[in-house]
Amino acid sequence: MKRKILMIIEYNGANFYGWQKQNGKRTVQGELEEKISFLTKENVVVEGSGRTDKGVHALNQVATVEIKNKIPLVNFKTAINKLLSDDLVVKKVSLVDLNFHPRFLAKKKTYEYRIDLSKIRSAINHQLITHYPYEINLERMKFASKLLVGKHNFKAFCSADTSVTNFEREIYDISIKKVGNILTFKVTGNGFLYNMVRIIVGTLLEIDKVGESNILKALENGDRSLLGKTMPPNGLYLKKVEYDI
Repeated sequence: MKRKILMIIEYNGANFYGWQKQNGKRTVQGELEEKISFLTKENVVVEGSGRTDKGVHALNQVATVEIKNKIPLVNFKTAINKLLSDDLVVKKVSLVDLNFHPRFLAKKKTYEYRIDLSKIRSAINHQLITHYPYEINLERMKFASKLLVGKHNFKAFCSADTSVTNFEREIYDISIKKVGNILTFKVTGNGFLYNMVRIIVGTLLEIDKVGESNILKALENGDRSLLGKTMPPNGLYLKKVEYDI
């Protein structure tokens, strides 16, 4: 009898070509499937709550895998972590119903974007945080972020190379916090378009140049050129995925 195992996964995305399996490239999904197949002696498919791009990290990615192997859950977690590389770890495991799907049943996702405002970039943390040594208008950013909360057509906040045709998403909350030279954006919504969080952050950072009126226009007409730049992937983290279970 098959069991469906739910995994909470953390990874440093710097050396991965994103989540989705690609021939000849190291990906999170590909590495998990390879190691779980080796452990269980079965061909497996790992389903994730969503795709993260090359260089993007995850603190609590949610994924599932179905196996017939009767290995106890605690042994499964211990064994798989011994096989995985240091930049990828399974933090928690549990059993879920065979009908559970980590992407289709997700209700909320929270992404975090981390920025180092120091004048000199870090040689140690450059893969884990985005360096932005420019002046910011924190209070105006916070004000402008409220314009994005709610249900909107976020076409302007999506990169052009996407196959998505429905651009409506709902943002539940955006928080912006500065501690010392570290600026953190936290964005929670029911789902996100390709590069949506990175464009939101880039737009808010450049709010003195973009202006609130252009944000409102972009939400109405979908014009990407009205907004700020797409921020690099290294500051972005999938922080949390929530379900009604």
